[in-house]
Amino acid sequence: MTKLPDGFLWGGAVAAHQLEGGWQAGGKGVSIADVMTGGDNDTPRRITNGVLPDTNYPNHDAIDFYGHYKEDVKLLAKLGLKCFRTSIAWTRIFPNGDEVEPNEAGLQFYDNLFDELLKYHIQPIITLSHFEMPYHLVSEYGGWRNRKMIDFFTKFATVVFKRYKGKVKYWMTFNEINNQSGLLNEWALFTNSGIVAKPGENIARSMYQASHYELVASALAVQIGHNINPNFQIGSMVAAGPSYPVSPAPQDVMKAERSMQSTQWYTDVQCRGTYPAWLHRYFEREHFGLDITLADLDVLRAGTVDYIGFSYYASHAVKAAADEPDDYMSRAPENEVTNPTLSKSDWGWLIDPVGLRYILNWFTDRYDKPLFIVENGLGAFDRVEDGAIHDIYRIEYLRAHIEQMELAVAIDGVDLIGYTPWGIIDLVSAGTGQMDKRYGMIYVDKDDNGEGDLSRRKKDSFNWFKTVISTNGSKL
Repeated sequence: MTKLPDGFLWGGAVAAHQLEGGWQAGGKGVSIADVMTGGDNDTPRRITNGVLPDTNYPNHDAIDFYGHYKEDVKLLAKLGLKCFRTSIAWTRIFPNGDEVEPNEAGLQFYDNLFDELLKYHIQPIITLSHFEMPYHLVSEYGGWRNRKMIDFFTKFATVVFKRYKGKVKYWMTFNEINNQSGLLNEWALFTNSGIVAKPGENIARSMYQASHYELVASALAVQIGHNINPNFQIGSMVAAGPSYPVSPAPQDVMKAERSMQSTQWYTDVQCRGTYPAWLHRYFEREHFGLDITLADLDVLRAGTVDYIGFSYYASHAVKAAADEPDDYMSRAPENEVTNPTLSKSDWGWLIDPVGLRYILNWFTDRYDKPLFIVENGLGAFDRVEDGAIHDIYRIEYLRAHIEQMELAVAIDGVDLIGYTPWGIIDLVSAGTGQMDKRYGMIYVDKDDNGEGDLSRRKKDSFNWFKTVISTNGSKL
């Protein structure tokens, strides 16, 4: 029995702001990633008011993919990749976001990158907004609080759709658009929507309003893209980690259900074109008075996505609070509990390969859309020993997840486009700003202090994954 279809897209995933560097090269403007300091697992990244002197901003230089892309693409070709997921830095195309004309130097950089990928028969898989937007749109317009953002985004999307209509087939609109749904993470609100809470602000209302504008912008982009090239495949991109009830108690089961609903309602809107009923009722109870027009609702219905792209790293276990409200919408940290049946990564993330099969089935049952695993991987400390990196722990992690992915396709009938492990080459961590939190199969000589010569070398996982690709997943 064939486990995976012919033409399955084996690849690797990155994001522009986490590897390109060159933060002022070629006319690039300041992005929201450029005002985030370095941190670590115990120290959150700070969001500064503009770029401050004598401050560590790891994304400014990253791994200088901007200057090394030809050698890096050559390495990816040796790995045998069929596709390469990256993003277009909005600030390379519109440095401030509200210009009349795009920046030609930025457009040409991506022309050059895509040509280099296609030379080796590697398909570009492109995200339009991957935790990156012009900082000017935050400081001057309030980020995605402002309806004007829809026009700025769709103009950006139109320019790149037209420019690369013959080079890129697969697109995604907003990366992990649902990260902000938890409301407990300042980083997620800022990277998703350019929002930093103001004194007295109802941050829940602001998040839902920003999310609505993003969803409208996404739906418009789908329609624009299909008009430019009907062969475009334009998907959503959400973070997917199933929530399990910590016990069979009905309250815990209901809590897990609402936890899934409250993180995946974005997928409801992007796939079905409508808001779920429970969320309508929640908006009414909270008296949010959101700016959602009848024209917006028409746009959402007309601009549903072609496929679901998603990241999968970990599952979660939840329990109802002792005083859980009737709508099960409490967000207290104690709602999430440790799952004693699973081990953890160096950064405390639960390792649950079966959870990947679970979420593949959950998406298929709920939406009946093609799926694309566009992020999955293990952040870990890697050690160089006699010039080699023996990352057997990464191989074991990826092997276990690929096995479950193949079962979902072969046994469960899931329609899966491809698999692009995250951070195929070491890059700056979005969450912590670290280099020492490594995901890649290609090691980059740079550490959290910015020290290193940026040389690249293969890890043991490189040759292992090369075999996986060449055998279409039959040899793990």
